[in-house]
Amino acid sequence: MEHELTRIQEQLARSFAGPAWHGPSVTELLNDVDAARAFARPIAGAHSIWELVLHIAAWNGAATRRLNGDRADLSDEENFPPVTDTSDDAWAKTLELLQNNHRELTEAIGRLDNSSLDQPILEGMTSIYGTLHGVVQHNLYHAGQIALLKKA
Repeated sequence: MEHELTRIQEQLARSFAGPAWHGPSVTELLNDVDAARAFARPIAGAHSIWELVLHIAAWNGAATRRLNGDRADLSDEENFPPVTDTSDDAWAKTLELLQNNHRELTEAIGRLDNSSLDQPILEGMTSIYGTLHGVVQHNLYHAGQIALLKKA
């Protein structure tokens, strides 16, 4: 596993900014989404693109916090933060938050040692390896949802 962290960082980058094997990455899907489209609910009962972006950002942030020793047990409101300001400026700030949380996670991964991957991220939790792959999978899962919302 000498280079496993490098591989994980690459997969995280692909899921987030592309090129991803499965199709468009999170940020590729968001390139043409404005505030009105992000806030829209084209599928009844589904989260909006905006809510999904905040959710992805929250879990990228939670993973970073866990790597730094904080359990980051997110409340319901932290898990899917409500969208209270639907302005273009608020959407730009949401996208900035997404980018910043991704960057901070990438930097935190860069401070890890390959020998730590099999260790629990925190006591009683999955391994660092499982957590980081989970973040990649989480990004891709919600990228698929965003793609469907854009087509609806």
